[in-house]
Amino acid sequence: MTFEELRDKAHALPLKPGVYIMQNAASEVIYVGKAKALKNRVSQYFQDQSRHNEKTRAMVSQIHHFDVIVVATEFEALVLECALIKRHQPRYNILLKDSKGYPYIRLSVQEEYPQFSLTSKVARDGARYFGPYGTRGASQGIIDALLSALRLPTCKRKFPRDIGKERPCLNFHMGTCDGYCRADMDQSQYRANMDKAVQLLEGKLDQVVAEWTGEMEQAAEDLRFEKAAQYRDRIRAVQLLAKRQKAVVGSLADTDVVGYHRGEAKSCFVVLHYVDGELAAKDWQLLPLPMEEDEGESVATLTAQYYQGRQALPRQILLPLDFDGQVELARMLTQAVGRKVELLTPQRGAKTELVAMANQNAAEEVQRATSAQERTSKLMEALGRLLGLPKPPHRMEAFDISNSGNADIVASMTVHVDGRPLKRDYRHFTLKGLEHADDYASMEQVISRRFRRYLDGDEKFGEMPDVLLMDGGVGQVRAAASALKELGLSVPIFGMVKDDRHRTRTLVDGEGQEIGLQQNQALFALVGRIQEETHRFAIEFMRSRQGKRMKGSVLDEIAGVGPTRKTALLRHFKSIKAIRGASVEQLREVVPQNAAQAVYDYFHKE
Repeated sequence: MTFEELRDKAHALPLKPGVYIMQNAASEVIYVGKAKALKNRVSQYFQDQSRHNEKTRAMVSQIHHFDVIVVATEFEALVLECALIKRHQPRYNILLKDSKGYPYIRLSVQEEYPQFSLTSKVARDGARYFGPYGTRGASQGIIDALLSALRLPTCKRKFPRDIGKERPCLNFHMGTCDGYCRADMDQSQYRANMDKAVQLLEGKLDQVVAEWTGEMEQAAEDLRFEKAAQYRDRIRAVQLLAKRQKAVVGSLADTDVVGYHRGEAKSCFVVLHYVDGELAAKDWQLLPLPMEEDEGESVATLTAQYYQGRQALPRQILLPLDFDGQVELARMLTQAVGRKVELLTPQRGAKTELVAMANQNAAEEVQRATSAQERTSKLMEALGRLLGLPKPPHRMEAFDISNSGNADIVASMTVHVDGRPLKRDYRHFTLKGLEHADDYASMEQVISRRFRRYLDGDEKFGEMPDVLLMDGGVGQVRAAASALKELGLSVPIFGMVKDDRHRTRTLVDGEGQEIGLQQNQALFALVGRIQEETHRFAIEFMRSRQGKRMKGSVLDEIAGVGPTRKTALLRHFKSIKAIRGASVEQLREVVPQNAAQAVYDYFHKE
């Protein structure tokens, strides 16, 4: 379908909730999304694409056709969206890797002697599955602890094949196994202990402990103290196991805290599990590329994927920020486990500190997993795509104009290579032939002088930049473009626009089209640093000129005019020329009568 056909189809959609499925020319699903009103949401993709972020523009360019599924409520749309994303694994959806390892514990209950094992997927094979849990190593630790607590076999012997073939191994003699390989062993006890293991995996600790406590007390009453001691040891072991299981499972925790960080080259999603107010475990996953969605969309998608399909959930999940569909996700999780699951975004107090810690954990994982070279490379690639450049910018030059009224009009040029300042290539310019401050004329002059030096073969200006950044808006960009055009050169130019508080807000091109930076904090920070550095360099040069001018001038020759009065005159009149043309009355506004008369007489000797 053509772009216009896609747009017309989107406008024809109903204003009802549902799911939309974007597909490429090969009918591969490349994106799945949900909407409160399908017409409004899907139409946005086929309107002004300058408002889209980088990822959305790339996705829209691949759309050949799309399908929609209309549902009754936004909640049903969320459930369906999660299911479709899990099934199709679309390229442009944020995806948690299945291979990362949230394993299930499998119990082969259909066998005569059931065995535990780990698996990454649930199959319809008659076995029992528990989980998913944390890492594979921690989950194997649960199995080992279960077998130890219940004194079940941990050796490599197969049952019933190896029963009675050899003497019991060392585990039996150490008291860690009841020796089911013995021919005279009551094999029904194996099944009974496996049933206890299932109860423990299902979280029925109190029931198991109550049964064993009763049997322990009965054994003690019958004076079978050795048997009572065995039950006592088992009770202690499963109580320790319960704590360990909560730490590994996470889904049995009281509170989960979600953290998220998007770096220059990778993103990280973190979940901290708290049990009885104490940190018990951490799950985290790195995503190979920074997401171009806003953080709310990223957190919403990753949170839904993380908790979908889990058999047990915490009572409370703390989030780093609010997002659309938060209420529906809480409802979906509540229905899944049959009790209330809260999704909260704390605004103050101790819970905000927990969220901050989760975000910090995510940032540290990204930092550890990303080399400086990789961060730089990905950041420049992202900037190049954002600005529509043919390749990532290697050398960037930034310019700023500074003046004190109509005096000391100067310009600065800073150079950044791969995002880092190259101070040896910084340059100053003193603007010439300007009777009054004019930022546009100043910018045109400095760009013309910089690149004329390049054309003349000046080694100090011998390298061409990949992009120019002007401190200012559309006017400065057009002035610079005019100077380049006059010289027959072409370099991409963008303005660095500040907000009312003099902080970098956005980039703008010569057509006045703004390019948002807030969706990528790393790029936002980079442009902000470049703008601040360029402004600092210009201000320092202007002040140094002012200082030199004030330190030595014809005013030093006038009797009665010391450093303080000289500074006051220059600050008020801005230049010696203006002081020379002032009347005695005008001079008296700045200095006393005798000093004013002395200054006037000095410049009017004739």
